[in-house]
Amino acid sequence: MKQEMFELALSTRGQGCYEATRAIDNWLGNADCGNGLLTVFVRHTSASLTIQENADSDVQRDLTDALDQLAPQSSHYRHSCEGPDDMPAHIKAAITSTSLTIPVMNGQMSLGTWQGIYLLEHRDAPHTRKLVLHFMGTSA
Repeated sequence: MKQEMFELALSTRGQGCYEATRAIDNWLGNADCGNGLLTVFVRHTSASLTIQENADSDVQRDLTDALDQLAPQSSHYRHSCEGPDDMPAHIKAAITSTSLTIPVMNGQMSLGTWQGIYLLEHRDAPHTRKLVLHFMGTSA
């Protein structure tokens, strides 16, 4: 049994969806991974992860818009000391995912044809977000 871990840093430019598929796939290849499971975990409470369509960027924009409707900045939240975008960011992170588990076959993620892994940045300002990648399985 093989285990590999890595911390991947992704820079964001504010709210939106940032694809991480290629960077994660590159790490898997360099780590000599075979068959197993990959866990991707975001180390932040105001960002999250999702697997979504990667063929049409309108999907990511519509997803961001829908999340903004569910947790708008215009609401009056008790937690407001970090700015008007912070509590909506926590709500968005709570209703999406902080971790993903992806099967890996022959060193590659078993994603569907149109699937990609996205970091969802829920804050307005640019950030450097950290993803922890953990593979457990066989060597290539």
